[in-house]
Amino acid sequence: MDKGLLASEYTQAAWDAVAHFPVEAEEMALVAYSENVTFRVAVRDAQTDYVLRLHRPGYSSLEELESERMWTGALKEAGMDVPGSLATRQGGHYVRVDIPGAGEQRYAGMTTWQEGMPLSDYLQSHPDGVEREGIFRRFGEIAASFHNHSTRWTPPAGFVRRRLGADELLGEEPFWGRFWEHPALTGAQREWLLQARDEARAALDAYGMNPGNFSLIHADFTPDNIIYDGEHLTIIDFDDSAYGWHVYDLASVLIECRDARDIEALQAALLEGYLERRPVAQRDLDMLPTFLLIRGMAIIGWYLQRPEIAVDSEFEGVKEWVISRAGGAATP
Repeated sequence: MDKGLLASEYTQAAWDAVAHFPVEAEEMALVAYSENVTFRVAVRDAQTDYVLRLHRPGYSSLEELESERMWTGALKEAGMDVPGSLATRQGGHYVRVDIPGAGEQRYAGMTTWQEGMPLSDYLQSHPDGVEREGIFRRFGEIAASFHNHSTRWTPPAGFVRRRLGADELLGEEPFWGRFWEHPALTGAQREWLLQARDEARAALDAYGMNPGNFSLIHADFTPDNIIYDGEHLTIIDFDDSAYGWHVYDLASVLIECRDARDIEALQAALLEGYLERRPVAQRDLDMLPTFLLIRGMAIIGWYLQRPEIAVDSEFEGVKEWVISRAGGAATP
């Protein structure tokens, strides 16, 4: 979509949406456009700016979006560093607005702005150093606290989030697309992925699911969704949150660092922090290679579902990493 449409249609929709929230907006700045369109909103007489997000059409129902707010609200109440939510004047957390130029409607919601930088930016500008390990150890503690909370929390009536079980990850119609059908794959690579898919599915079936390894997860713990202010880590973007395996959460951050020179040290630090807050069995840890592979296949499927996104170096890197490990899924 061209910048002119972004500037006119989505910005106008953002102004229309913010009128439904109990704030007096002074400035609106586009900060990100992917599937969701995200603005930073400066508000008169407020101690914080806000994020206004126009959510992608058709991805989450209003019930799912409101349930996301229920969980993040519970996490925040429990002391987790997550954004605060702003309710509309009508009492819910979302309002639906028209984007005539795009021929669509989107739900808009607002959360508090988090100062700092995405952890991905920090890691790129600091490719070495023991501080990286400290950050990953702290993140491991946070991930464990999330999972501790979700295994104990009783969702209120009407709570709805999707499920990322074996069928949704590795079935005939995975949630993030039939990754083995990506046109950038050769015939041999497709066969390797199908074999890896079968082996990973067998590993999941043997591993099983229970309240100790499967509950609400963030499901997209990428460094882009972790804000670092030099001291604290804040988790943002719960768009993909779902019922899923806890180890999948750990895989979602580690695969993004797969080519880092210190990946082994980062993984060790993350697990050290995680185990300090949430002791788990060795069979849980043994599943990490399987979930890394599953996450990599999901990323390939994500690109397949979005043909408008050109095959880039990131895709090629993930594809080659997955192919090199296809057939090597761990068996518990």
